Amino acid sequence: MTPPIIAATALDLSRWQFALTTLIHYSVVAVSIGLTFQVALMQTRWHRTGDERWLRLTKYYARPMLICFAVGVVTGLIQTFQFGMNWSDFSTYAGDIFGAPLALEGLAAFFVESVFLGLWIFGWDRLGPRVHLACLWLVALATVMSAWAILSANTWMQGPRGYRVVDGKAELTDVASVFLNVDVGLTVAHVVLTALLTGSVIVLAIAAYNLRKRRDVEIFRRAATLACTVGVVAGSFGLVAGHFQGVRAVERQPMKMAAAEALYETESPASLSLFAIGPIHRNPGEPPVNVKLPGALSLLNDFSFSSTFRGIDELQAEAVRRYGPGDYVPVVPLMYWSFRLMIGAGSALVLLLGVGLWLARRRRLETSPLFLRLAIGAAALPFVAQAGGWLLREGGRQPWIVQGLLRTADGRSPAVSAFAVGTSLAVFLAIYGTVVVVALRTARRELAHGLPEPASPDGAGRIAPAPALAY
Repeated sequence: MTPPIIAATALDLSRWQFALTTLIHYSVVAVSIGLTFQVALMQTRWHRTGDERWLRLTKYYARPMLICFAVGVVTGLIQTFQFGMNWSDFSTYAGDIFGAPLALEGLAAFFVESVFLGLWIFGWDRLGPRVHLACLWLVALATVMSAWAILSANTWMQGPRGYRVVDGKAELTDVASVFLNVDVGLTVAHVVLTALLTGSVIVLAIAAYNLRKRRDVEIFRRAATLACTVGVVAGSFGLVAGHFQGVRAVERQPMKMAAAEALYETESPASLSLFAIGPIHRNPGEPPVNVKLPGALSLLNDFSFSSTFRGIDELQAEAVRRYGPGDYVPVVPLMYWSFRLMIGAGSALVLLLGVGLWLARRRRLETSPLFLRLAIGAAALPFVAQAGGWLLREGGRQPWIVQGLLRTADGRSPAVSAFAVGTSLAVFLAIYGTVVVVALRTARRELAHGLPEPASPDGAGRIAPAPALAY
């Protein structure tokens, strides 16, 4: 029998491995989704207007888009190994539920995306302009379908439905309830909209760098304006979708949201904590510094200043009565600060893009050195927001791997040692690190080549929407 300390170490390493690989993989996926939609919009503008400047931008931003797709395939394949390696008991328990979403994701990611992306890459001088453009939009829609499939499975872990437990295993009884419910809809909307925000920030950062260098100012101003427009709209609606996700989480996962507020005592009405300094990992009383908005938490959750928000202590006692002895409280400081990183970084990006749109409308965007510097630096913020959101979503569910049904400790592979998990963790991180570094260097080199040469002499003329030169 494995000593308890070794078992605990293996569990911790397995959790670290899945968390790190997921954060890296999803960062790449978000950029892929966002850039695909941006490039598709650029090509659509070229197709509709015949303005060759949009064609040049399409081919320019397609370079990092294609690199992200390649990296996403590598990181995604490696990530799936862990289900059999480190989480075999979970796979056995929930395999019947996960089969349909993973099959759909495979069809979307490796069939539809791959086929139509290949047609788009090699079809510039072979396909008609409408068919060629349709191929890229089909790739964009396939990325959404892929996200929907995976998020359906993840949402089931957050709040199981459409199942029955037979012989210690969850069996699917209603496939529609897994794929089509309010929580899946809100989650997919939030993830896709924030991916569009991510793509917009990346497009803006690249454009801002070129504008600072005074390279093709007129063309990159167009890219920056498009990025700001899409980013403001997507980011604003993404914040709204995220808010209603939180409202649903208060109903279905109240412990997660109580931990996100470091709220130990039940309050009625409940104040919203903006910033706290002091010990919050347990119930020590009020932290020395805790800036609050009275009644705001109650207002945000059910539009009432008088509603009750249950605290961690009450929820812990309720969980003990329902599930038996145990610690059902997630890591409160991690949840508290992850929530604020997500909201803070996301809101800052929407504000920055709003300022960029205001400057662009007044044709002052390229003449504002401060904004251009901020736009370049802001390229890191989407990944901060994504990390905060995923840490809150997954960490707030602990100690459950499937909410209320299967504990994380009961889902791992019991025969896998801490040494084996640690070795695979080191190998995975080495592979991920190498792939990411190579991808970033390749993208930097490709972008440094600048815009493709124009087909018309001045590069700004109107041309008929015909098949372009070979990419």
